[in-house]
Amino acid sequence: MADTLNTRLEVTGPADGRFAEILTPAALDFVAKLDNTFAGRRRELLDERRRRRERLQSGEEQLDFLPQTRSIRSDESWHVAPVAPGLEDRRVEITGPTDRKMTVNALNSGAKVWLADFEDATSPTWHNVIDGQLNLFDAIRRNIDFTTEAGKRYTIGDDPATIVARPRGWHLVEKHIRIDGRPVSASLVDFGLYFFHNARQLLARGSGPYFYLPKLESHQEARLWNDVFLLAQKELGIPRGTIRATVLIETITAAFEMDEILYELREHAAGLNAGRWDYIFSVIKNFSAHGADFVLPDRAQVTMTVPFMRAYTELLVSTCHRRGAHAIGGMAAFIPSKDPATNEHALEKVRQDKEREAGDGFDGSWVAHPGLVPVCREVFDQVLGGWPNQLGKLREDVTVEASDLLDVASAGGEVTEAGVRANINVALRYIDSWLRGTGAAAIHNLMEDAATAEIARCQVWQWIRNGTKLEDGTALTHELAVEFLDDELAKVRADLGPSARLDDARAIFTETALGEKLPSFLTTVAYARYLTER
Repeated sequence: MADTLNTRLEVTGPADGRFAEILTPAALDFVAKLDNTFAGRRRELLDERRRRRERLQSGEEQLDFLPQTRSIRSDESWHVAPVAPGLEDRRVEITGPTDRKMTVNALNSGAKVWLADFEDATSPTWHNVIDGQLNLFDAIRRNIDFTTEAGKRYTIGDDPATIVARPRGWHLVEKHIRIDGRPVSASLVDFGLYFFHNARQLLARGSGPYFYLPKLESHQEARLWNDVFLLAQKELGIPRGTIRATVLIETITAAFEMDEILYELREHAAGLNAGRWDYIFSVIKNFSAHGADFVLPDRAQVTMTVPFMRAYTELLVSTCHRRGAHAIGGMAAFIPSKDPATNEHALEKVRQDKEREAGDGFDGSWVAHPGLVPVCREVFDQVLGGWPNQLGKLREDVTVEASDLLDVASAGGEVTEAGVRANINVALRYIDSWLRGTGAAAIHNLMEDAATAEIARCQVWQWIRNGTKLEDGTALTHELAVEFLDDELAKVRADLGPSARLDDARAIFTETALGEKLPSFLTTVAYARYLTER
C-alpha cells in the first residue's frame, strides 16, 4: 500500500516472482496519476455508451454520420502524424497474448509487427497481466528466451517484429489495483505500466511506444486516449507526439466516426484496423430490438465480402489514406493442420482473403499463427512491390452512405442447426479455456479469442429473441437451444475430460446467451467473480 496523490493505492494481487520489478512505487504512482486524472471522464463516456445504445435500440436515435462534425470530414487539409520508425511497413502483423513462448515466437515470426495483446487474446488473471508486462520488459531489452519441454531453446533473432501493445478496453477495470477502494481502469494499468517501463528504452532502440486501441465507440473516447497520451508524455519527459496509436474499428458506431477518431488522435495516430468479430457483435448489440432486418446468418457465412462488411472496409481504407494513415486488414485465424487436405483448403481461403484486402488498398493484414506469415507476406509483396505500403492508393472511387453500413440484411445466408451447434460448442470450449487462464485457444483449426465468445453466444441470443427459423423451418426457441446446449456440452466434456471447467462455462453461456438481456461476456457477474478470485 502507498499514499499516492493524496489517495490510498492498494495492490491486492500476489507479488509473485519478479512482479516487484513491474509494480514499483514510481510505476504505480504514474498509473494512479493517470487514473485519478481521467476516471471521471471515463465513467461519463461509459454512461454515454449505455444511453446511446438505449436510444439506438428504441429507435429514438438513427445512426448516421454526425452533422456536428461534418467540417472535419470535409476538410482535406488535415493529416495524421508522419509514419513513426518501425511502422513504415506493416504488410504482415501477427497477434497473440504476451506469454513468454508467444513473445519469442511472434518476434521471430517474420511478421513486421507483433500485436502484443493484453485484451481479447489474454485471460486477464493477475498473473497473466503482470507476467505479460515482464515478458515485454525483457523482450524490449533483448533479455528473453524460451525453452521447450524437449529442451530446445529459442531467443530473439536479429530482426524482430515491431511491438504494438494492445491494452484492455475502456469498459474494463483491474480489480487487483485499487485507489480508495475503487478498481483502476484496466486500460490505464496496461498502458501505464508498459509506457512507464519501456518508452525510453524503445526510443533508444530506434522504435517507440506504439499501441492498438480496442473497442472505441466514439471520437470522444479517442479524445480521452489522446489526452492520456499527452499527460503520459509530459510526466515522463517524452517528446509530445512520440506515441503512435492504431484504432480498431470494431464497433458499428465507430464506423460512422473514422475521420473524427483520426482527427482527435492526429498527432498520435498511426492507422485504423478492421476488427471483424467484435464489429458484428456491436451490430447485434446496438440493433437487438430492430427485428429480422438485423438478424445475421451462421457466423461462417458473414464473410468480409457481404455488402455491409465490404462497405465498412472500403470506407476504412479510403478514410485512412486520405489522412495519411495505415489501413490494416482483418484476422486470418486459421491454424495449420497436420492434414494436408485441410491445410490446402484453408490456406487457399486465407490467400483469397488477403488478395482481396491487398487489392482494396490495405497496407497490411493480421494473422494468428506464424505458419500464416509467409502466405500473407507473399500476397502483399506481389501488390506492394518495392513500396512499404499503399498510402498513395486513395480509393477516390469509394462512396459509402449510412444505408450501406446498416444494410445488414444484405448478408443473406441462413441459420442452420449445424451453425447454432457450432456456436454453442465453440463458446463452451473457449469459455473453459478462458476460465483456465488461456485467452487464445486453438479450437477446430482456428485461433479463437474473447471476440469468439461474444459473437458465438450473442448470435444464439439474437436468433432466440427473433424466433429465427432454421433451414428445416423449425424456429429456434429457448427450449431447443437448451437441448442443443446439453448435447454439445456432453460432446465437449467427452473431449476435454474432467479437468475442464465446463459447469462454469455452461453457467456463463446460459447467463449471457439464454437470458432476457444481452450482457457482455467480459462484464458479467461471473467475470467479476472470477477475476476477484484469481
